Amino acid sequence: MTIVTFVLYGVDKAKAKKGKWRIPEKTLLLFAACFGGLGAFLGMKIFRHKTKHTSFKIIVPVSMIIQFILIAAGTYFFVIKH
Repeated sequence: MTIVTFVLYGVDKAKAKKGKWRIPEKTLLLFAACFGGLGAFLGMKIFRHKTKHTSFKIIVPVSMIIQFILIAAGTYFFVIKH
């Protein structure tokens, strides 16, 4: 999901530069929230895309942190502790 989200941010930035049809912001945020947080974060930094939007500045890092916590907890409870 991270790779797909990263690619979406890159595609949207390229379309923005050409003035073409864009990927809706809700879609980009949804992919970020559905375990694509790291890809969204990297897409924002590498492509310099959506970096001034308050919703992206809040939702992307928060979703990334929550996803890391969930992955760490899942790893602990289902791999290490088991």
